[in-house]
Amino acid sequence: MRIPKVITTYCPKCRTHTEHSVTIYKHGKRRSLSEGERRYARKKKGYGSKRKPEQKRFAKVTKKTVLKLKCSKCGYIIHREGIRLKKAELVEVGGR
Repeated sequence: MRIPKVITTYCPKCRTHTEHSVTIYKHGKRRSLSEGERRYARKKKGYGSKRKPEQKRFAKVTKKTVLKLKCSKCGYIIHREGIRLKKAELVEVGGR
């Protein structure tokens, strides 16, 4: 799906509709010393295998694409959950 690089939408900080630049959200690297990661390591430690059975086949073929919208006025960033897509492509929209 082709997604425009700039969209006009509501900014909760400016409390008005402004232009937002659109990027596709990518999660950062997981920190091995974070509390959740330590808890997970403690749970799966010891004799035996993983704490949950490993999934043999996937039910879904796609993941939901999360869009990161940055306000051009104040720089406030909103995350917008997208829809299930195999491929998301950011495109320039011209001719307005």
